[in-house]
Amino acid sequence: MTAIKVGLLFGGRSGEHQVSIKSARAIAKALETGENKEKYQVIPFYINQNGVWLEPEKSAQILASGIADDTDYQGSKWQFPAPCQEIQVWFPILHGPNGEDGTVQGLLTLMDVPFVGSGVLGSALGMDKIAMKNAFAQAQLPQVAYVAVTRDEVLSGPCVFPKMCDRIDETLGYPCFVKPANLGSSVGIAKANTRQELEEALDMAAQYDTRIIVEAGVKAREVECAVLGNAQAKASVVGEITYDADFYDYETKYTDGKAQLIIPSQLPQNIVNQIQEMSLNAFHALNCQGLSRVDFFYVEETGEVLINEINTLPGFTALSMYPQLWEASGVKFADLVDKLIDFALNP
Repeated sequence: MTAIKVGLLFGGRSGEHQVSIKSARAIAKALETGENKEKYQVIPFYINQNGVWLEPEKSAQILASGIADDTDYQGSKWQFPAPCQEIQVWFPILHGPNGEDGTVQGLLTLMDVPFVGSGVLGSALGMDKIAMKNAFAQAQLPQVAYVAVTRDEVLSGPCVFPKMCDRIDETLGYPCFVKPANLGSSVGIAKANTRQELEEALDMAAQYDTRIIVEAGVKAREVECAVLGNAQAKASVVGEITYDADFYDYETKYTDGKAQLIIPSQLPQNIVNQIQEMSLNAFHALNCQGLSRVDFFYVEETGEVLINEINTLPGFTALSMYPQLWEASGVKFADLVDKLIDFALNP
C-alpha cells in the first residue's frame, strides 16, 4: 500500500507559535511510529513568524529541534514550496489567528485537498468569542453574562469610555474577565476586581484585538470535554482543571506542574451526561468537523452547567487536555491522529 502523504502545517504568525511547534512534534511522532509509519508519509511545512512557508527539509529540522526560525526570508512570503502539490491530506496544527480562525482553512479549501478539522465557518465562529457566544445563545446553550465592546469604544476617550465601563459595572459587576475576542491560549486575558483594573484590562485587550468581550466572573469548577468525528461525532470522558493561580492564564496553562488535570473528573454522572450532550450540541451548532474541545463551568452550589467556549483546534502537546481526554476514553494518541486524518479523507 502506498503511504498517504500528510502535509503537517505548523508554526504560524500568532502568539501561539511555539505551542504549535510542540503540537506538531507530538503529531509527527505519532504518524512516524507503529502502524502509522507504514500508512503515512509526513511532509512538514513550517510557517515562520514572518509568514514564510519553509521547504520540508528545513521544516523537518525545526520539527526535530523544536526551535523556531525567525529568519526574515525577504521576497518569498507568498511562494509555496513545490512539494505542496504532492499533499493528499493536510494536518494544520496552527493555533490562534491565521491558523484556526478560518483563514488557512480557506486557503486549503481553495487547494481542493482535504484537511483535518473544521472548515471556514466552524473555525471562524470558534475563534471569535463574540460570534461564538451568539451561536451558543441561538442554540439555547446556557452561558455566563457578557458584554461585547470594540477597540474604538475603549480608545474613544472621556465621551464614550466611562459610559461603557458603567454599562459593564451594572451588567456584570466584579470580578469580571476581559478577553480579546480572537486570541487563544489565554493570551491577553485579565481578571478585573475593581473599576481601575477593568479600565487597565480593556486598554491591554485593545492592543491585541479590535473586538473585546467582558464576561462575568463565576465561582465554579472548570471542566472540559473533547469531541471527535463529523456528523456522528462522539464525546469523550469529562476532565477537570485545578490550579493555584488566580485564573487559568497562559503561564499556568503551558508550564508543567502549574495546573492539574483530573481525568476523568469526579462529577455526578448526570452532570457528566449533560456536559457531553452540550458538547455535541455546541460542536454541531458551530458546524465543526473533526475535533474540538469544549470548556464549561460547573457551578456546584446550584448544579448549573454553563458553556464557556469551544476550541476547534486544541493543543496536542504533552500537557494538552484533548489527547489526554481521549486516552482516558480508550483512544490512544497514535490512533487519535489516525482517526482525525480518516475523518478528513471521509467527511
